Amino acid sequence: MGLLCPAVGAGGATDPTHRGLGRFNMRPGQTTGMTVYESDLPGVGKKFEIEIGGEERLVIVTHNTGKREVFLKATEGADSEKLFELPDRLARTVGTILEGAYFQPVQSEQVETMLAEGTFLEWYNVDDGSEIAGQTLADARVRERTGVSVAAIERAGSVVPSPGADTIIEVDDILVVIGSQEDLQGFDALVSNDADSPE
Repeated sequence: MGLLCPAVGAGGATDPTHRGLGRFNMRPGQTTGMTVYESDLPGVGKKFEIEIGGEERLVIVTHNTGKREVFLKATEGADSEKLFELPDRLARTVGTILEGAYFQPVQSEQVETMLAEGTFLEWYNVDDGSEIAGQTLADARVRERTGVSVAAIERAGSVVPSPGADTIIEVDDILVVIGSQEDLQGFDALVSNDADSPE
């Protein structure tokens, strides 16, 4: 059984990262490559703990008002050190920047963001020799063959939003596409010039 009252931190302030419940359910999230624990904070909002290496944990408290507080814990049972807090709108902006919506600093064949249940936004590099390199979107029949939609193309540091059917796909383009996991697998075959690409 968890604590029924908030813990008191330095200076007498309540620490929502230590607030427990009569039924305290902390469950691992589904984030790839890391463990995320989620719990309800009655009257406050939700708490997320993320294992970030060694025994350290990053704690994010999302208040019902939209405010986010970010804490750092040296170990699972240690006291939390408050790093900063952000209002709702600023927290959303920072989150968008962190997830790479504006800039992808690491070259990667695939970057994935879930928009909604079963729908993903992904970035794909067009390989040299890819089947669709040099073709227009219309000629490549991307949507017809795979079901995905090309939302934008990043090319030489510039972005082509909502590219038209006559837009030519070039080698080293980064295509921003939207679709289901199954559709994206078929699209990956086109981008990488896989022999089993969908017809």
